Amino acid sequence: MINFRYHVVSLTAVFLALAIGLVVGTAALNGPLLDAINDEVNSLRGNNSQLREQVNHLKDEVNREEEFITAAAPRVLHRSLANRRVLLLTLPGGRDHAEGVAGMLTTAGARITARVDVEDKFTDPRNGVELLDLSDHALPASVSGGSIPANSDGVETASALLAAVLLDRTPTVTEADRRAVVAAYDAAGYLNVDDRVTGPAELAVIVAGLPYTDREATEKNKAVVTLTDQFDKAGAVVVAGVGVAGTGNVVSVVRGDPALSKTVSTVDNAGTAQGQLVTALAAAEQLAGRIGQYGLGGGAQAMLPTLAP
Repeated sequence: MINFRYHVVSLTAVFLALAIGLVVGTAALNGPLLDAINDEVNSLRGNNSQLREQVNHLKDEVNREEEFITAAAPRVLHRSLANRRVLLLTLPGGRDHAEGVAGMLTTAGARITARVDVEDKFTDPRNGVELLDLSDHALPASVSGGSIPANSDGVETASALLAAVLLDRTPTVTEADRRAVVAAYDAAGYLNVDDRVTGPAELAVIVAGLPYTDREATEKNKAVVTLTDQFDKAGAVVVAGVGVAGTGNVVSVVRGDPALSKTVSTVDNAGTAQGQLVTALAAAEQLAGRIGQYGLGGGAQAMLPTLAP
């Protein structure tokens, strides 16, 4: 009869055999296996080192290209905007590259009449009624009320009034009225204007960034397009943005709109020195009555306008 002690001895023998097999097998494979693992690790280290060197090299190339474009800008732009009056209108997402755009405009000879920063409060749909009231109270005597949209869209009304006082128009808006309107929106937190507006502009460069992505993104991005549309109705406009990705991206919307794409020029890589230079060229082209869509994204006709001989 097989008793419990027999089972214990049998199980012990089995586990002992397994343990001996593992020890013997590990000892036999330990050398070749470790050598293979070490070879793989060393190979990966070498590949990573090469990739890091390539990344650093590409970064250096990009920096050198930016430096080259900046150095070549005076020759390329060749005072193409000499004595032309340009308004710089920046959206919150475009703040990082606004200085670069302004620098290229100045290099081209433009006189920037004002830099007006549009605050997030302007595009917030919760402020529509307040914008309407503010626009009604800020409407000056030198701007006909009939030229401003009479509806319930606060962004549209405010954008039309701002375009009327910041861009050339007939009849001319008085300097006192221009300052009063801008000051009203500035004081209410819808705009930020560091320096005094020196006069009306011939063209507006709207410096944009990536579209809004928060819970109210649809309405906010629509507000940006409305702003662009109202300035386009009042004068020449170039939109300098970053890419065409994202729902509601103003560059993409303009390019896809049959009407706006015929009157508004766009640049989709204004976050780079190349795109900033192209923005200045596009501004000069706009003032010559030519419209273009430039950059690297979908809908771009070319990387830059055709340079005059």
